[in-house]
Parts: sequence; C-alpha cells; structure tokens
Amino acid sequence: MKSASPGRHVCLLCKSHAVEQFLKLGEMALANKFVSREDLSKKDPRYPLQVGFCHTCGHVQLVDIVPPAAMFEDYLYVSAASDTLRQHFAELAEIVVTRLGLGASDLVIDIGCNDGTLLKAFRGLGVRTLGVDPAENLAELNKESGIERLVTYFNPGTATEIVKGYGQASAITITNTFPHIQDLQGFAAAVKKVLKPGGSLVIEAHYLVDLLEQGAFDTVYHEHVSYWALGPMKHLFEQHGLEVVNAERLPIHHGQLRATIRRAGECAPTPAVAQLLAAERAMGVDKFETYQQFAQMVEKIRTDLLETLARLRADNKRIAAYGAPAKGNTLIEFLQLSPDSVEYIADKSPLKQGKYSPGAHIPVVPTERLLEDQPDYVVLLAWNFREEILAQQAEYRRRGGKFISPLPQVQVY
Repeated sequence: MKSASPGRHVCLLCKSHAVEQFLKLGEMALANKFVSREDLSKKDPRYPLQVGFCHTCGHVQLVDIVPPAAMFEDYLYVSAASDTLRQHFAELAEIVVTRLGLGASDLVIDIGCNDGTLLKAFRGLGVRTLGVDPAENLAELNKESGIERLVTYFNPGTATEIVKGYGQASAITITNTFPHIQDLQGFAAAVKKVLKPGGSLVIEAHYLVDLLEQGAFDTVYHEHVSYWALGPMKHLFEQHGLEVVNAERLPIHHGQLRATIRRAGECAPTPAVAQLLAAERAMGVDKFETYQQFAQMVEKIRTDLLETLARLRADNKRIAAYGAPAKGNTLIEFLQLSPDSVEYIADKSPLKQGKYSPGAHIPVVPTERLLEDQPDYVVLLAWNFREEILAQQAEYRRRGGKFISPLPQVQVY
C-alpha cells in the first residue's frame, strides 16, 4: 500500500490518505503459518507489522496489508480446540435463533465458519445452515458432518451466487473474522444483498477499547487488518443502508464487541449503542494521543516480560509455553524468543502438534508433555483462556509448576 505523503497511508474504511502509524512491531512471519519439520531450512516470508490511526474517520488498522491468499487458504486455527469457545458458540446460536424467532425454513450463514463449530450449534437448533470460508484444509474437517460450506471468500460476487442457490439469509454471523476483511465496502454491499428484510448480521470481534485497556498488542498480527471500535463500524454500515441496532461488550477472549446490524429503519437502536459510543469518546478512541500512550504501554510490557524471563533463566529455570494461537507468535517474535529461551509450546490442536512456530521455530507438542517433563515455568501465550487452561492443568500446578500470564501485566500463577 503506497502513501500519498510521508508517514500517511490509505484508510481501508474511508479511503483517505490520513492513516498515521503509532505502533511498529517489526517484520514478522505470518502468525498462523506454522512450519513443518521438512521446511525448517526454508526462510519464512516476513512482512512489516505496523498499526496506524486514520485522522479522518478514526479507524485503526494495519499500515501494510498482506494478500488474503497468503493467509487464509491453508489455516491451522480451529474453534473446537477451546472448551470455552464451544460453549460460547452454543450460547450465541441460542441467542440468535431466539431473538429472531428462527425456524426450519430460515437460513443462517456463518462467514469464516472455520471448523463448523458454530454451524453445528445452529443446526442442532433446527435451522438451515451454510458456511463460507476459503480454507481448503478446514473444509476437509466437515466432510462427514453434513454441514454445507462454500470454500471461497464472501464478497458481492459470491453473495449473488448464494442468493441464487440458497435464498436470502435470516441471519448472518461473523465471529473472530470481521477484523480480517480487507474490502470493507464490498463486504457491507454483500451483506446487504444476502440479508433478508428483517434479518440480522451479528458480528463478534476483538474490541479496540479492551485492546487499549489491556495493552493487548499480541492481538495485532497480519490477519487482523482492522481493530474495531463501534464508531467506525457504524459509519461503514450506514454507507450501505444498514444500521447498528445493538452493541454489547463480551468477556470472551478477554474483551469482544458484539454488534447487531439490520437494514436501516427496521427497528430503533437500543440505548446501548449510544451509551457505548459515548464511552468510546470519553476514552479518547478518536484521538491520536490515545494510541501514542498505548505504544508506550506496549514497550513497558515488553521490558517487564524480558526481565522476568531473563531472571528465571539466570536461576536455571526451565521455561516452556502453553497455547499456540496466532497472538502468541506476535509476542514470541516481538520479544525475539527462541528454542534457547522457550523449549517448546504445548497445544491441544493436532493440526499444530509436530510443527514449529512461524519465525522463531519453537516446536509445538501435545499438552501431555507438561506432565511428562514438568518444566518450572510456562508462558501462557493463550492468556485470553487463562481460567480454562489453569483448570485443565491443575495437576501440573499441584506438582509445583507455575504459569506466567504476560498480559495485561506480568503475573505468575
């Protein structure tokens, strides 16, 4: 992406050349491109990871954009790996079906449907389902489930094909995928085309306010091209005759925004929309100075983590890590960790076990490894599921093992 003037870049939302960088994390490998043993000798492609603020519309986004095909067509993150997330999706399906009064004739489309965890919950409630996701490898996971999915990107062209083949949708969901969308105007236009009158689009995405409050810089990686506050989101959909009618803050992932969007004029927005917009303004999400302060907070977190790990290594403590989410690789690369400082990463996903983390090439092993060799400390890369993981690893802790949670501040459990 080229800038029109030094230090200014093009906004994904309003197209102005007014995006100013405030956070520079360096050049990093793609966070979900785990490496097989036979490819270890190859050089990982690296891309700049920088975040900017649009002075025109207030949108926060990456400065350098990686083509989607490099990231999403072979994908190793699966929703079913988390018990917390499976339960959350079951509850979300119940909420959507109940609020909209959906029945057997209603179609629900899940964009970025991943391994089909949310679609299975919807199907269990008796509605028609369709998934849209470009990941060929994840489509293989659904072959025996009977869940229908299109292996493609959601855009105005595929929206036309969906309407022809399946009809309009009573509900569209997009969870943890909306920050990936690079063509925002095309996405909103496609929603308008597919959504049945009276239907709802439900978005769940990491919330910019939580990211700022927690110093959660590890949420930043190349897939996440946008970091959403409600204000810019509202602006996007209004341009397409759509309206945010409800907004809720969720605890999942240590802070998400759930927004419900309908055709403009179909119903009055709840008071929660205005309340959240006012809270964002009070916090200063529309001011560049807020993001400069965030960048300073990130540097402090980095310093604290490096000092903690250096002190433990000086005491000859063995250190491993738990969870291999994409966000963990941002943290690993930003701290310049390696197999010399972190021996391995334990993770529940069979898709990642036996592979190596992008960039740093730290081996990923099954979670049983923690009890097999009992490292002294484990860095909790998936800190957003801290309570679930601490409960699962109660025996490791009973034997004297300790977890280091890196964010929002360094804590030992």
